[in-house]
Parts: sequence; C-alpha cells; structure tokens
Amino acid sequence: MSVKKAKKSAIQLIKGMKDILPDDQQYWQWLRDRVDNFAKNYGFGRLDTPIVEFTPLFKRSVGEDTDIVSKEMYSFVTEGGDKLSLRPENTAGVVRAYIEHGMVNLPQPVKLFYIGQQFRHDKPQAGRYRQFWQFGFEAIGETDPVIDAQMVIISHNFLKGLGLDVEVQINSVGDANCRPQYLKALKGYYQNHRKELCSDCQDRFNKNTLRLLDCKNAKCQELANSAPQMVDHLCESCKEHFMGVLEYLDELDIAYNLNAKIVRGLDYYTKTAWEIVETSEAGKLQSLGGGGRYDDLVETLGGRPTPAVGFAIGLERVILKLQENKITPPASKPLEVFVAQLGLEARKKSMSLFEDLRREGFQVAEAMSKKGLKDQLELASKKGVRYVVILGQKEIADGTVLIRDMESCVQEVVDFRKIKLELRKRLDSESVRLIKVKKKAQ
Repeated sequence: MSVKKAKKSAIQLIKGMKDILPDDQQYWQWLRDRVDNFAKNYGFGRLDTPIVEFTPLFKRSVGEDTDIVSKEMYSFVTEGGDKLSLRPENTAGVVRAYIEHGMVNLPQPVKLFYIGQQFRHDKPQAGRYRQFWQFGFEAIGETDPVIDAQMVIISHNFLKGLGLDVEVQINSVGDANCRPQYLKALKGYYQNHRKELCSDCQDRFNKNTLRLLDCKNAKCQELANSAPQMVDHLCESCKEHFMGVLEYLDELDIAYNLNAKIVRGLDYYTKTAWEIVETSEAGKLQSLGGGGRYDDLVETLGGRPTPAVGFAIGLERVILKLQENKITPPASKPLEVFVAQLGLEARKKSMSLFEDLRREGFQVAEAMSKKGLKDQLELASKKGVRYVVILGQKEIADGTVLIRDMESCVQEVVDFRKIKLELRKRLDSESVRLIKVKKKAQ
C-alpha cells in the first residue's frame, strides 16, 4: 500500500513585512547616501542601538497609554524572565545610550543620527509596514529655539531636495507648566461631544487626551476643527520659544502652516512639534516624517534634566512617494569594462585582471561562471558596457589581450602590460566626445 507524501506548503513572507528586492535597492542606497551626506554637513555622528530593548524603556518614554505601547509593540519574556520589546521607535534608545555612555559630559548639544528598522504591530497598508525603516536626527543638550528650527529645516530640505512637493505643519504642545490647563479646556470641550467620538477616542478621552486631535476618523476630525487650540493656552516661556522657532523659519524662507492638530503620538513631546507632509492630487496631506522637542525625556529615563529635540522620517513612505511621482535616483556611474575569458587558465588570469582593474577605479563587470564567449558578450551588451577585454589561451601565450568596442564591434590586440593605460585612453576620449555631443545638442 503506497502512501502519498503530503505536499509541503511554501513558506511565505510574514504579513506586514517586506522584501527589498535588487531593483528597489537604488532608492534605498540613494536615501542612505543622502542621510550620510546631511549628517556630515550638519555635524551629526551615527549611533546604532539594538533593535531589542527592555520593555520598561518604551513604557516610560513613549507612554503606557499610547497606541504604540498598548496595542502595537512586539514584546516577549525571555527564558531568564527579562521583559523585552522590539523597538517601535528609536528616540528612546538614543536617549538611553546618551545617559548610559555619559554623553552628558561631552560638549553640548550632542548631535546624533540613526538609520534602522522599527517594529509595530500596526494595520498594514500602503507605505506602512510592521517592520519598517526610519532615519532620525537628534540634538540633545540645548534649549535654544534655533536648534528646533534647524531640525525642521533639515527634515524639510531633505525631502524637498528629493523633488517631493512637501510643506511644514507645525504647532507647540506646551510643557508641564501650561499643558494641564489646556488639557482641562480640551476635556471640557469634548465632554459635550463624547457620544460622537469613535471607540478609540472614547478610550483616549481620559488616557491620552491630546490624541483626540489627530484621530483619522472623519467625525472626530470634524470635532477637532472646533476644539480649543494649544497656542492660545501657552505660558509665556513656551510662547516665546515657539515664536523664536517661527522667526528662524521666516528668516530662511521656509514656508509653514500652523496646525493645531499636530500633537504627535508620543507622551514625551514638549513645546515644538511638526510634521513634513506631502499633498496628494486629491488634496490629502500625508505625513512622511516629523519630530519635536522632548525636554523631559532624559530625566524620565534616569538622567539629569536635559533638553532635546529630534525628528524621524520613514523610508518606505518616502520611496513610495518617489515612485508615485516618477522620481528616480540619480544615475550611478555606468559600467565601463567587461572582462571575458576562454579556458581555465584564462579564467584564472582574468580573475586577477578583474581585481586589478577594480582596484584602479574602473567600473568593471564579469561572468566568470560562463564558458562561452557568445554568452559573455551578450551579457556585456545587456549591461551596456562599452569595452570588453577578452583573454584566451592565445592571448596568455602572446602576453596580450583583445579590446572589443561593443559599439563598433572592432577588436584590437593590446599588450597585456598596457591594458589599463589603453582602457583609460579610450574611456577618456569617449567622455570628451559625449560632452561635445551634449553641448552641441544644447
């Protein structure tokens, strides 16, 4: 009696996760390079923190009653009894590292940046994943509003420079001195409308009142339009700080909109809060990133009172917008040379030649696993390579190589010792020709 083996089902990608395929890597590399460039220009040093931290770090910083902590964190208990969580955001880890490594003793502000994965068990949708990438800039140890303005400018200019049509939405959420009075006024307003709130906002009414203002439910948004505004309840210190930020933005001609609904979703924010949004064709604003001041967070996590401000931008959202707007990364330097080989001894020597050309700065390609010259030439053509260096048994014996011009199909025998010089001469001549053609076309 034969027993049929059960067919194994294919293991698929986890819901809310994403593979970054080779064709998309050009966007990711473009953004990584741009982040590094901005960090270097503005004096930020890179900090990489672990993707897993003790769960209390996020409960104390982000807030136990926030949606992130109460509904979206990936938390678990180890065999040793440690309560750990995958990081849902990176600022808490940065501040933990600032305290733990004694960065308070460095010249202030300490300017740090990161780029890495975050995790939230959120509802997957376009541009939003359960494992997602963010980069962020943090300036810790300075109260001056010029730092807030600079962070707004960096986040705005990063996205604007990509070719995206973005604008700054900005607000102040006050501090421990003036926010209690505002929350009292806000609760008083919503008390008369509690039955009209969605179920999430019914729960937020007492636990996280500010979040009532940025609910995406249509009815809740309508109610928020008539709610009291924080800017009308700011103490003199917060008002002066906010006006200082706006004056710096005015000085640099950074357009912004005052938006009383910008409160951010985390408990640690104080004073300045902003988002960088893109306007869709339908007029809908979509946030690509945002940030704010968090003057109480260092103390909350066990450090001395230390002011700070920062922002984060989601890479998946930005890439999606770039693709929607048909904005492509700048063309990378094209391949220049393809090394082809015929025979075992030629392959050995070609591998050495390939490495030599690469070290000399040539943009070079190969297909060492292919034995037929026809297949290698076809691949070189597909890659758009102008010159192919061909090495076979005869060339090894003669101490020569063949240089094939893929455009004219002309081949020339060249002394092996002069290969780099001959390739550079041809490539330089081609560059000059292309420049002349471009100028003539203009």
